Amino acid sequence: MAYKSILVHADLSRHAPQRIAIAARLAHAHQAHLIGAAMTGLSRFYVENNRGMRGGAVAAQISALHGQAEQALAQFETLARQAGAASLERRLIEDDEDGGMAVSARYSDLTVLSQHDDSEALPGAMSDLVPYVMLNAARPVLIVPRSGQFAQVDNTVVVAWDGSMEATRAIGHALPLLRAARLVVLALLHPPAGHAQPARHPGADIAAYLSRHGVPVEVRSATTTGDIGAALLAMTAEVHADLLVMGGYGHARFREMLLGGVTETILRQMTVPVLMAH
Repeated sequence: MAYKSILVHADLSRHAPQRIAIAARLAHAHQAHLIGAAMTGLSRFYVENNRGMRGGAVAAQISALHGQAEQALAQFETLARQAGAASLERRLIEDDEDGGMAVSARYSDLTVLSQHDDSEALPGAMSDLVPYVMLNAARPVLIVPRSGQFAQVDNTVVVAWDGSMEATRAIGHALPLLRAARLVVLALLHPPAGHAQPARHPGADIAAYLSRHGVPVEVRSATTTGDIGAALLAMTAEVHADLLVMGGYGHARFREMLLGGVTETILRQMTVPVLMAH
């Protein structure tokens, strides 16, 4: 597997430049096509239902939102070219951020987003963008933390492994990054003593699978009675990882995001970029 199409959210937030630079560097490294997507912020259903109302306030609102999206796309193109991306596409989408990004993500190998930042209140910004795309696109998302600087995301990688379908999908989607890494740490966070354990070492099979793909893997296990998400973040800090790969757990019920505890912890407290797949 190789990344051939990478999608990045283009907006005017202060986090956009780093998000775009990371996406562009990945596109350059993998010789992938890079798509910058900017949404007007108006739901496609609103636009379809008001096509005959192009005068007055409605027209002014639509025009202003289009102008902001075009400005975001111009910034995307400038930053992406500076970071070395050769194959670029600017995509303006008449939709809200959640719906527009989730649909576009289905046609890309990887989507790059930023962790939600409550301190920013951009027009049309949605607090559930990351979980919505993760749960509705059937594709992996690479989430860049709102704090910190990240020059690369494929030097030392921690992979959270619990044997689940979500974790399996995350590993499959992350293989291009894992093969390029200097070291991949397979993190096994066991329950405390007394819980049922499989007879075979729980990381043996997936470690062998990764090794056959040319991934330099090292298995580390730990026992925790506390928050598994916090333990994962502690391990990423311990090994100086620049990427965490994990399954994303939850359900999308209409607009309500029902996330698993570990997923929610990571999305709130991440300290390094996270590749997450549902």
